[in-house]
Amino acid sequence: MPDAAPADSPHDDLLGSPLGAVDASLSPDVPGDHYFTAWPASADERRTLSVRLAGRDVTVETAGGVFSPGRLDLGTQVLLRSVPQPPATGDLLDLGCGWGPVALSLAMESPDARVWAVDVNERALDLVRRNAARLGLTGIRAVTPDAVPDDATFDAVWSNPPIRVGKDALHAMLLTWLPRLAPGAQAHLVVQRNLGADSLQRWLAEALGADDVAGHDAGQGPAHGPAGMLTVERAASAKGFRVLRVSRG
Repeated sequence: MPDAAPADSPHDDLLGSPLGAVDASLSPDVPGDHYFTAWPASADERRTLSVRLAGRDVTVETAGGVFSPGRLDLGTQVLLRSVPQPPATGDLLDLGCGWGPVALSLAMESPDARVWAVDVNERALDLVRRNAARLGLTGIRAVTPDAVPDDATFDAVWSNPPIRVGKDALHAMLLTWLPRLAPGAQAHLVVQRNLGADSLQRWLAEALGADDVAGHDAGQGPAHGPAGMLTVERAASAKGFRVLRVSRG
């Protein structure tokens, strides 16, 4: 979920299946390998970070080998400032959770909900579990994609998706998870403008059944597809990022 444009990772195909298939031979020491780390961080590798989430100042654990271990990245900050209050109950999804700022925020805002923190990075998932325990959040399930029940649908999805995995892998990931929105639910995705936010919005509209939305934003209302399909609109724009909203009517 980068907020800058790092050099292309040699492992940009990591999420080629639904958030997806991973290669256990990859080392966390490879630059750009925050998408996949096979083992949890040791006590010596973990460090604490003070951040503000859901209106609270909290201390969390992070480590190298995950995305943005030293700060709450700008894209996630924009996302968390732009989303509505999440549903109080139900199943909520953080897709590509990293060390957990989005999942932790969802759980803090909706303590009675079940929050799925999904990632292919085992180190990230371990950190989410540690951070949930540290903050007393019992509703978080930090799991790999294949551990989410096939019949689960989601009452909200918040995501800073891993754009650098490559277009095909990103598209496959979004087409796997976004159609699992429950009736009346919304997904909010933050994407850096210069990493293709506007073209992704157009593609989502076409792929999910809405009309073409070139230049479409929330002030114009959503771009509607046929009844029962998903709609796509730009919900916010700030600091070089777009927040895209996908809604099921």
